[in-house]
Amino acid sequence: MPQRAFIGIGTNLGDKAANYREAIARIAGLPETRVLRQSSVYETDPVGAPDLKGPFFNGVIEIETEIPAEALMRRLLAIERSMGRKRPPRRKPAGRIRHQARVIDLDLLFFNKELRATPALTLPHPRLHERRFVLAPMVELAPAFIHPKLNVTISDLLVNLKSSQRVTLARADLIRANASRREAASR
Repeated sequence: MPQRAFIGIGTNLGDKAANYREAIARIAGLPETRVLRQSSVYETDPVGAPDLKGPFFNGVIEIETEIPAEALMRRLLAIERSMGRKRPPRRKPAGRIRHQARVIDLDLLFFNKELRATPALTLPHPRLHERRFVLAPMVELAPAFIHPKLNVTISDLLVNLKSSQRVTLARADLIRANASRREAASR
């Protein structure tokens, strides 16, 4: 039976639009998986580290998959690695840097309404309710979805979020593949 999942996508290195599109294509290419919907892409300020350069491109996709949650997370991490993401070792001493620039970041936000806390995976994503760059695109796809741990809709989480983070829609011409070539050809 197909499972419903929401995946957060973020990038701030290299060709961000190409990275974003490639990640979605790779997720769509997973066996027994299909992308149902995509949010708009948002330009967002970096969160968590003052030395991070921005902006990030962020968004959310909704998928249907037959892959179990932990196996899906492993597949997402493999996509990140294959696209050039380098994660710090899992168990660093106190003071490790959590937030850093990245070619691609794929977060499993929700898997059905599952609650899970294992060393490999926490569901729902433990900080999504604190992040405007996740909630804004998530509201586009599932405003009435109820966070299974907090028992609050995604819309209510966004409305009540106390964050000054800038989150704006990315210009479409920054996202589309070969947009500049098409525009030049039409002149």
